[in-house]
Amino acid sequence: MPYLLLRGVLHTASACIFLLLTACAEAPAQSLSTAPTPAPAPTATAIPSPVIAAISRPLLSFEEWRSLLRSDAIAAGIDAELFDRTFAGITLDPKIIAADNSQPEFTRPVWEYIDGAVSVSRVAQGRLLKAQHRPTLKAIRSTYAVDHEVLIAIWGMESNYGSNIGSHNVIRSLATLAYDGRRQVFWRSQLLAALQILQAGDGPAQGLIGSWAGAMGQTQFMPTTFSQHAVDFDGDGRRDLWSSAPDALASAAHYLQASGWDNGQPWGFEVNLPQGFDYALADPEVRRSLAQWRALGVNPVRAIDANEQNLATLFLPAGHRGPAFLLLNNFRSILKYNNSTSYALAIGLLSDALDGNPGVQAAWPRNDRQLGRSERIELQELLTRKGYELGPADGIIGANTRKAVRAFQQTLGQPADGYPTQELLVRLRASL
Repeated sequence: MPYLLLRGVLHTASACIFLLLTACAEAPAQSLSTAPTPAPAPTATAIPSPVIAAISRPLLSFEEWRSLLRSDAIAAGIDAELFDRTFAGITLDPKIIAADNSQPEFTRPVWEYIDGAVSVSRVAQGRLLKAQHRPTLKAIRSTYAVDHEVLIAIWGMESNYGSNIGSHNVIRSLATLAYDGRRQVFWRSQLLAALQILQAGDGPAQGLIGSWAGAMGQTQFMPTTFSQHAVDFDGDGRRDLWSSAPDALASAAHYLQASGWDNGQPWGFEVNLPQGFDYALADPEVRRSLAQWRALGVNPVRAIDANEQNLATLFLPAGHRGPAFLLLNNFRSILKYNNSTSYALAIGLLSDALDGNPGVQAAWPRNDRQLGRSERIELQELLTRKGYELGPADGIIGANTRKAVRAFQQTLGQPADGYPTQELLVRLRASL
């Protein structure tokens, strides 16, 4: 699901007072991670905040907070009657705060995530829908220069082709998060954007329905993303991502176009690595042309039609014992939709399957047990104690953690693939 910051929302004096009173500090953006997202969940870029440290509970009552929000919404152009009608009967939802504060272990292996994402049934249904919507998809490609398959893949991953768009009242969810969530500035911007959607008449008659985090429609757009990238492609005068597949697909295409999608080029592809390969090159900071990778003996598993001068990075989602992929610019565009490499890999592989291409050829190390969140935090803490600089121990295996893991693997004489394992954690414990 894509997340963008709201631009152009007016910040009035009362907004500043509200921020200082609630003293809400914005959380940093999530690091690039291979952890699969278990459901539509926020991975948005954080809004810089000038305010000081967060407190555990708001100082304002919900009614006082809503009164300040009303003033700011009206100053931002929201009709007072619409605001009052929309917020009539809105109460806080404790289940939303519980979901926002949850800390899942994320122990599901990437191969299980891929298995579910690229299931036989999802591929079969996607191919059927691709044929059914071919005229619309051609028109979308002509307008936005985005390939059919990636749009169908996003549609399938985000809402199971429109069959699961969520059941939460988006206004209630966002109001709860903006009042008492961990990133109140971000959620408040989403709430104001949702009110703008209602004022424009784009939402369904029954109100805005979506995920617990406020993602909406068949392609699960956050309100600020909707404001910037949702389009009326079926020409009915409304940007309807809930019940209009043409609007939903075209809006996703518009988003990918703005994210730098290179039409006709692959997202990436599986490769074979030569004996004695330097696995330390599987680093997102190492970008080489396809021709340069070929010169190192890195070759596609199947024939690929791609510009040899395109830059690519090598990706080992399960370490040196699992499949290897070269990732191109379009993979980065998918990451802007959802900043999880597992998600982007699933979208790429599903789009390949929809185009009739075979799945992953190399075997996954399915007997490996994944590190739990507490173990990942311990790994990070131990690496920090050994002098590696990787930031706070948050349990997210991002670029800095992988860099530190590579460095430690090199001291052990192991393949420096940056992939944390149980065996590596044991060796790390013993080294201190």
